[in-house]
Amino acid sequence: MTSFSEILKTATWADHESAEDESYLKELMGGRLSTEEYGEMVAQHYFAYLALDGASKALAGHPVAGRFVFPELYRQEALERDLHTVYGRNWRARIGPSMATQTLVARINQVASWPGGYIAHHYTRYMGDLSGGQFIRMELQKIYGYGRDGGVDFYIFDEVGSLPRFKNEYRARLDALDLDEREQQRIIREVKLAYQLNTEVLAELLHSVKAAA
Repeated sequence: MTSFSEILKTATWADHESAEDESYLKELMGGRLSTEEYGEMVAQHYFAYLALDGASKALAGHPVAGRFVFPELYRQEALERDLHTVYGRNWRARIGPSMATQTLVARINQVASWPGGYIAHHYTRYMGDLSGGQFIRMELQKIYGYGRDGGVDFYIFDEVGSLPRFKNEYRARLDALDLDEREQQRIIREVKLAYQLNTEVLAELLHSVKAAA
C-alpha cells in the first residue's frame, strides 16, 4: 500500500516544480538582484512565517496538529537577523506584506483551525526549506557573501540536527495520520493551493523588481 507521504509528494510534484521554476528565483540565483531586492523576499517570508509559526504555537496542544509543531523550526528570530543584516537596524520601517503575501497569510489563518489545513501549509513551506532551501542558501552565500551572522539564517536549522533524519520522521508522522480518502484529497488540494499562493508571492516580487528597473 502506498504511504500518504508518497501519495502527497506524487500528487503535488508538478506544483512543487512550478514554484521552484518561478522567474524571481531564477533572477536571484543568477546573481542579478541587489541585496535589497533579495531582502524583499526575506520580508515576505517574515510575514508568512509570523502566521505559520503563530498557528504552530496555538496548536501545540492539539492531538493531531500538535504532532507537526516543532519549535526548533520556528523562523521569526532567524528572519529578523536576516532583515537586520540586509536593511540595518531600522528594517521594520522598510518592509510590508505584499498583496500576495496578505492573501497567503489570510489563508493560513483561515485554515489553522483545521489540522489538515495547518499541516498542508506547514509541509509546503518547511519540507521545501529543509530540502531545496539548502541549495538556495549555499548559492546566496556565494552571491552575497553572507556567513552565519545574518543574511541567510532563515535557511539554517542547527537545532534540527540531521536534516534527512528529521524529514524521514516528518514523513512517518504524515503516514501515521488516520485519514480516509476524502481527507487525504482535501489535504492534497490545500497543498496545491499553498504552492500556488507561495508562487504568487514570488511572481509579485518579480513584477516589483521589474517595475523598479
